[in-house]
Amino acid sequence: MTETPRTADAAAPGTFVIATAGHVDHGKSTLVGALTGMEPDRWAEEKKRGLTIDLGFAWTTLPSGRELAFVDVPGHEKFLANMLAGLGPAPIACFVIAADKGWQAQSSDHRDAINALGITHGLVVVTRADLAPDSVETTKAQVSAQLRGTTLEAAPIVTVSATTGEGLPELISVLDEVTATAEAPSASGRVRLWIDRAFTIKGAGTVVTGTLTAGTLTTGDTVELRGDTIDRTVGVRGLQSRNSTTTEVVPQARVAVNLRDVPADDLHRGDALLTPEAWPIVDTIDVRRTMGEALDSGIHELMAHIGTAAVPARLRSFAADHARLTLDRPLPLQVSDRIVLRAPGSRNVFAGLLVLDVDPPELTRRGDGARRAQLLAERPSEGDLLAEVARRGAVERSVLTRFGLQIPVDDSLPAEVEDMGGWLVHSPALTTWVEAAKSLVSHELTASPMAAGVPVKAVAEALRRTSGTGRRRPGEPKDDASPNGKTPSTHPLPESTGTATRTLLGEIISRAGLEAVDGIVRPPGHIAGLGEAEAGIAEIEHRLAADPFAAPEADDLRELGLGVRELAVAEKAGRILRLGDGIIVSPRTPAQAMRILAGLDQPFTTSQARQALGTTRRVVIPLLEHLDGRGWTRRLDTTHREVVR
Repeated sequence: MTETPRTADAAAPGTFVIATAGHVDHGKSTLVGALTGMEPDRWAEEKKRGLTIDLGFAWTTLPSGRELAFVDVPGHEKFLANMLAGLGPAPIACFVIAADKGWQAQSSDHRDAINALGITHGLVVVTRADLAPDSVETTKAQVSAQLRGTTLEAAPIVTVSATTGEGLPELISVLDEVTATAEAPSASGRVRLWIDRAFTIKGAGTVVTGTLTAGTLTTGDTVELRGDTIDRTVGVRGLQSRNSTTTEVVPQARVAVNLRDVPADDLHRGDALLTPEAWPIVDTIDVRRTMGEALDSGIHELMAHIGTAAVPARLRSFAADHARLTLDRPLPLQVSDRIVLRAPGSRNVFAGLLVLDVDPPELTRRGDGARRAQLLAERPSEGDLLAEVARRGAVERSVLTRFGLQIPVDDSLPAEVEDMGGWLVHSPALTTWVEAAKSLVSHELTASPMAAGVPVKAVAEALRRTSGTGRRRPGEPKDDASPNGKTPSTHPLPESTGTATRTLLGEIISRAGLEAVDGIVRPPGHIAGLGEAEAGIAEIEHRLAADPFAAPEADDLRELGLGVRELAVAEKAGRILRLGDGIIVSPRTPAQAMRILAGLDQPFTTSQARQALGTTRRVVIPLLEHLDGRGWTRRLDTTHREVVR
């Protein structure tokens, strides 16, 4: 079999993508051909056998100006995976039932797939009405009964004959109505284009096609390519829209993307083009059953279908309706995504799933599964912002946005959530960190009175050591609200880098009534005390007051218990001045020296300065160098200086 590539799988603004569904040989491809004037089957074998095997594509424009792009799917049970790849990314379904055959086995499978995917916009077309006009009403009654309780329960039903044209005008009108009420896609959202085909066009290179349901693709864009065997960024060389080259494609659209420098053989159905760094790539998710078999029925090895991907998965059930799904390979997923589960070898839908959590907590304690089931049962389908923030203590807003949660503006945040410079912070966790910072600084300054404060890095590391793992410290009471629950009693400060983290730590320090100066956290206006060194410094001050140029010897300092640390604290407090070579003088000594040196004949020698000050060479040389450094004296040569007037 050979494929004739089409590059017209794209559409302009105002386009709506519709996937067909229904039992084999009920006229889906014929209907699409009648509506569009195009043959959706692409393979020679499909045309020869009159049987759709893989996905087909066609498009048309309604009289209203709305453009429709059809994804025609195979109806045979052997090709259910191909059918799901076409239906998975589509926002609208066209369910087809033949009047002369009525509801059949694969009709139920396709209904279940639509229901599992949560497709709420669509219509039902009873085809081949010319072959069984007397069966039309019976078939419509069957359809209504079979769709009761599903997402297409209220879908309009239209009767047509694609061969004679009967009912086609009404069908076109209904298509207009259905698309008019469809939810408007976001052209500014993140791109996640599930690839359904990859091929090479001579002179152009690799082309992939898919359904663009959100975001905008532009020629020259750099996109992230994630798949079974590939993980890299790639450039968009060109785009096709309605068989014409375009520089931009917006949703909803069938789109063909010409990629730079990537072989088509490296790409597969189920790979995805993504907005770079905008999607979590995950292999473990927590899910809710939306239809189908109970998740605790004992089946663990399944096939998960999402978008165009089909990935083996393992199910860990928490209860009938909630479970953890571990995928054989990571996928770009978000909260509220829909997944179809099939049992290996089965041609039926096992269950439909709704993704509730793409970053679930580890479950390590006895009873964690039951507790997790209870929490998931309480979680809204669109995600729980408060629960996500509370579980972590603080989380960057951008992280939850990547997870697919909708973040309201500040004044609409949950009462216990605060926005701090890009972080969403749980108030109880913030209180814990503030108190911990207070306690740490107070303890350190009590234990070390001479300390200027606590390094910012040490404060951050101490807050990150705060227990958030659910394991108790010795002597702590048992706390059932672990990370598997709603609100752990304590959280570690998140480890991250950049401005956002500095902002969060700065806010904690500020709320603790502290300040950070030169990388040191301290109480405002804090001056380090001298503790036991106070007496020694007071003695030095007394001696220097009597003779400001009689700097104490090293032995004197040792006898007084004054080491490097004590002298540094005393200098920072303004009690002494340290010159080079370990010379200790009073902070007033330089000014006192200048008054004497100014009375000498200018210039003067080092020896003349020593004699005038009544001190030693050990003291006078570092003192003169200090005066030079302050610009009060100027060195003229190796032996002479002068006072700067």
